[in-house]
Amino acid sequence: MDILDANPISFSAFPDEKAVFEPLNPEDVRAYLHKAVDFISDYYTNVESMPVLPNVKPGYLQDELSASPPTHSASFDVTMKELRTSVIPGMTHWASPNFFAFFPSTNSAAAIAGNLIASAMNTVGFTWQASPAATEMEVLTLDWLAQLLRLPTTFMNRTSTGRGTGGGVILGTTSEAMLVTLVAARDAALRRSGSVGVSHLPRLAVYAADQTHSTFFKACRLAGFDPANIRSIPTGSETNYGLDPTKLLKVLQADVDAGLVPTYVCATVGTTSSNAVDPVGAIADVAAMFNAWVHVDAAYAGSACICPEFRHHLDGVEHVDSISMSPHKWLLTCLDCTCLYVRDAHRLSDSLETNPEYLKNDATESGEVTDLKDMQVGVGRRFRGLKLWMVMRTYGTTKLQEHIRSDVAMAKMFEDLVHADNRFEVVVPRNFALVCFRIKPSGSMTEEDADEANRQLMEKLNKTGQAYLAHTVVGDKFVLRFAIGSSLQEERHVRSAWDLIKKTTSTIMD
Repeated sequence: MDILDANPISFSAFPDEKAVFEPLNPEDVRAYLHKAVDFISDYYTNVESMPVLPNVKPGYLQDELSASPPTHSASFDVTMKELRTSVIPGMTHWASPNFFAFFPSTNSAAAIAGNLIASAMNTVGFTWQASPAATEMEVLTLDWLAQLLRLPTTFMNRTSTGRGTGGGVILGTTSEAMLVTLVAARDAALRRSGSVGVSHLPRLAVYAADQTHSTFFKACRLAGFDPANIRSIPTGSETNYGLDPTKLLKVLQADVDAGLVPTYVCATVGTTSSNAVDPVGAIADVAAMFNAWVHVDAAYAGSACICPEFRHHLDGVEHVDSISMSPHKWLLTCLDCTCLYVRDAHRLSDSLETNPEYLKNDATESGEVTDLKDMQVGVGRRFRGLKLWMVMRTYGTTKLQEHIRSDVAMAKMFEDLVHADNRFEVVVPRNFALVCFRIKPSGSMTEEDADEANRQLMEKLNKTGQAYLAHTVVGDKFVLRFAIGSSLQEERHVRSAWDLIKKTTSTIMD
């Protein structure tokens, strides 16, 4: 069945306005969810044939649907029909196997089921007592993942000897992980510098490479750091755009000499732009000289580190203060799911703790439990741990590693195809499953001409609806990013995209 085909609507299915309103009527729950599951299954069956990018204009949906909220009830079939006919045509299909932009947003049957069940339970697990199983599940799953990543036991909630000093929490995004650790580092630096209140805040400085995700610089501002003290350290091809520890040391020392307090260093394993890897251990050694907090952003590439052959990218992690990775990017777990680990959980909770009278309880007072509200910005929270547990429990380590290795192998194949065509060049060495490439200058073509040719190539490719690529700028060059990892992707999709790239390039170069 075509997902855009609406099911016939029975007028007898329209709700009786005089009937008692029962939003969780068991029969309605069963009927609605059966239809929703059928929709989802049909969507995955047909998404490959849909244009990856929609052809709609801003404001289109208000023209398609009513601009005012409905007064009266409608059949669920009507709601589903409008979803099919109005919403789906305006979607960018991240689930498409022809989606190669940004980073993947992976998913799986187990994750979808976990999300559905968690949504149905609708627990609000701000304290252990508010939902013991939700907290216990999150703690257990995070410790499972920590073991797959071979993180030191200092980052685990539970160890063989009991409760650990470290711990983890599942947040929505990397932005939140950066923000809460920046706040904890800020408060620690203020105490260390003898600040009265926040009087020394203008002296605190933070550091990252210029390839670090832009959300870091946003989080720094939200945490109250003076924009003049947010250091973006230049990188270059000599380090494959990773952060140079020698440069970091010079910048830190210069700031200390100027009376500033180095507070936080962000290292990245797998930058968004080009998948550059900062040397975690060397950066931690430099930061330790100044008592600066070190956070590792492994949002995308952290998932690869469950495979032994990629684990070396985290070498030195035992010396950092926190690390975050996002299974919703590459570990088959739907949004949102960012796992944050800290070496000393109290440094985080001391800055984020709330203890109103109405949340006090014996379990919290015992000190034997983790109240996850004290490791995040808000208080309320979803049962995020369930979907991650269901993914790990259902597929197991071997299948998850197989998934990562398959994507990396397809990226290697694409990289080889690019190398074999002398019209193109791979701009930076491939890490993981991202290939950064471009049409290279030839003959009388200048660098500016090449940039324009690559812009045209990307625009033409994306307009076909048969593939979607994004771009970046590396070393002042306009570069196309080919990110493999969509859960439905197979080798044939990669080869088909390459054939389209070659064909489209020929129309530009001729």
